[in-house]
Amino acid sequence: MKKEIPRSWSYVILAAVYLLAGGAGVGLYVLLPLPMWAALLLADVGATVVTFAFSLIFGNASVYDPYWSVQPIVILVGFAIFFPATAAAYFALATVLVWGVRLTANWAYTFHGLAYQDWRYTMLHEKTGKWYPIINFVGIHLVPTLVVYGCVLPAVYLFTEAPAWNAGSIVFFAVSLVAVALQGTADCQMHAFRKRKTGGFIRNGVWKYSRHPNYLGEIVMWWGIGLGAICVMPQNWWLLAGAVANTCLFLFVSIPMADKHQSRKEGFEAYKRNTRMLLPIPKKQR
Repeated sequence: MKKEIPRSWSYVILAAVYLLAGGAGVGLYVLLPLPMWAALLLADVGATVVTFAFSLIFGNASVYDPYWSVQPIVILVGFAIFFPATAAAYFALATVLVWGVRLTANWAYTFHGLAYQDWRYTMLHEKTGKWYPIINFVGIHLVPTLVVYGCVLPAVYLFTEAPAWNAGSIVFFAVSLVAVALQGTADCQMHAFRKRKTGGFIRNGVWKYSRHPNYLGEIVMWWGIGLGAICVMPQNWWLLAGAVANTCLFLFVSIPMADKHQSRKEGFEAYKRNTRMLLPIPKKQR
């Protein structure tokens, strides 16, 4: 039986892992004689490989969980330090910082230690058997890294190209902040619901009409960043690919997986029929 690592030590260990991963990423970015976007991509993948290696050492793919919210902060703060920028870039940075700090704090609150792994990874392990190491690296580590890389790239270009801000960029960055508030509200309401241990489905607050308001917030967050950047760099419209990929990840992977997990509860089909997947709009009861 695996010896359980105390929660406090698990935080310390993960902090060390992420410092190593970050160091590897920065080193690769500095040393690779490539265009900015390519060097950043390979540096990001390199940091992911380090994180993956430690997930194998600890036998727990949840070592990767904070990467989703930590990676954009590290990247944008790094560019903010070394690139003189305009207000548009700093507005985007502030928005991503609020998003990342909140999401990382939520992870820290729900993190039980290295002895616990997200149920989704355990389920994938059980389903894929001997193929799990490949699924673990590609599906759990690499694909999310590439998606978030695509999401944060518009903000990176705001630093490297330094365009002036305009009203459109501010409007969309404000939309992102509203999305962060939606996520935070949804998470707090879910934590309170779980503490009550009543079972069933949460049907109050922002969850009253939406099965996945937290996922809606994540989708809208990155569309706001992408569209805010495109407002001042319309020639770089292709930077919206990250927001598209993020939306697809939630629509075709995360949401179906969560719904399947919830379907084990009695009454799920009625709940699904009467509650919209994302948009918190009342649905005609059937």
